[in-house]
Amino acid sequence: MVAILEDDLVTEVFIERERQPGTVGNIYKGRVSKVLPGMQSAFVDIGLERDAFLYVSDVIGTPEGLDTDDDDHEDSVHNEASSESTPVNGRARRGRNQDRIQNAKIEDLLKADQEVLVQVVKEPLGTKGARITSHATMPGRFLVFMPTVDHVGVSRKIESREERSRLRRIVREFREEHGFTGGVIIRTAATGRSEEDIVSDLSYFHRVWTDVQGRTESDPAPTVVYHEQSLVSKLLRDLLTKEFTAIRVDDAEEYGRVVSLVDGIMPDLIPAVKHYSKEFPIFEEYGVQDEIQKALQSKVWLKSGGYLVINQTEALVAIDVNTGRYVGKRSGRLEDTIVKTNLEAVKEIVRQFRLRDLGGIIVLDLIDMEERKNRQKVFQAIEQELLKDRAPSKTVQVSDVGLIIVTRKRVKQSLERQLNEPCPYCSGSGAIKSISTICYEILSEMRKIKSDLYGQGVVLRVNPEVARALAEEEQQVLSDLQAALGRKVIIKPDVQLHHEQFDVMTL
Repeated sequence: MVAILEDDLVTEVFIERERQPGTVGNIYKGRVSKVLPGMQSAFVDIGLERDAFLYVSDVIGTPEGLDTDDDDHEDSVHNEASSESTPVNGRARRGRNQDRIQNAKIEDLLKADQEVLVQVVKEPLGTKGARITSHATMPGRFLVFMPTVDHVGVSRKIESREERSRLRRIVREFREEHGFTGGVIIRTAATGRSEEDIVSDLSYFHRVWTDVQGRTESDPAPTVVYHEQSLVSKLLRDLLTKEFTAIRVDDAEEYGRVVSLVDGIMPDLIPAVKHYSKEFPIFEEYGVQDEIQKALQSKVWLKSGGYLVINQTEALVAIDVNTGRYVGKRSGRLEDTIVKTNLEAVKEIVRQFRLRDLGGIIVLDLIDMEERKNRQKVFQAIEQELLKDRAPSKTVQVSDVGLIIVTRKRVKQSLERQLNEPCPYCSGSGAIKSISTICYEILSEMRKIKSDLYGQGVVLRVNPEVARALAEEEQQVLSDLQAALGRKVIIKPDVQLHHEQFDVMTL
């Protein structure tokens, strides 16, 4: 488990269990199980519990995989690399590509039982299988390798023309010398790095992709042909910047790997890496465990005394803002109190987005504000806070009803679904039948089967709570049951039975 803190507040938590490693970034040799022309997509068996889902635009052979410039790859390269490209007549070319994408048909590209090489870009969520693409990408320390295309792009954040030319030259010379095919995007982190560093990434990609091709030819589908790096290594590679002031690792073996990785990526940050050796758990020391527990609850308190209520459903996430105990200054206006609460709530809401990894459609029900300028002020505050969030999102203000709708991309399960499981009683609905309802349902079911019952008496095994009710507040139900069966009914409590289950034996 890894946690990121900003200003001493936990903002992101990443969990990967040894028995349940993440799949995003892994490359699989899969087999098409079903082509869906009506949805222009296909299901692919990659060896996971559920078949993965492949859209036509993610199939190699469509324009995104064949005719691209640096700007076109902004959407196809996940994580940091997605924003690191250079436009080259992007608008005109994108227009031609878009026309060809619309004309591409999944049934012309894929057939059932066809073997395909795909990469997971989104973890399985709930009942949905993983989202996959044929446009594989492999981020390195300074470069991103894209084996299905053939171009060299440079991050637009590298502004120096001389530096851009130098980096392109290094990549192109390596490609020519080694007959290395595939596209490369040069990341911002490559700025000022030595030729040795850049070649190190290229050599790694060359070695890994040669191995992937060999396994693809020899191993039967479905099988994994490339495993993404460990959680810690992956996060350091993708997130490490000079803004990090401290890195604490509580495992001695992992600490050694972290030091080695940081030394290769940003040697200046080596002093920030420390081995946490106290007996007291590291997550307790930094307040992470407490924040995780709070993130599993629906209510989130604000410092002012107001609070949020966060409800997650299959369809969307609803977040309600309330003033709670906060009543503002005695001489202040109500509108000022509401605006202050909403502005405080906005910061906490975006932190909760990142901490809980909330995704999909998120509806924010802020406290109603009378003045238009205040509504706009709060909306702008949300947009400003979302700049801190790495996940892509869009925001819409529904002024007529005072709601704000945010759509946020999510590539892994929310924290709640990673750490919780559906209640065995309510199956995740949050409600179960009342004891009274269960008692009357037992009476109804027993009346249906009474003709199949023989003997002088009946033993009815039920959950202890139901047994207690039949002996106390629902005694009349037991009397009606005995009258309906015409024989004595003995109630036996059984803790192994679900509230709604019962078992019948005759005497």
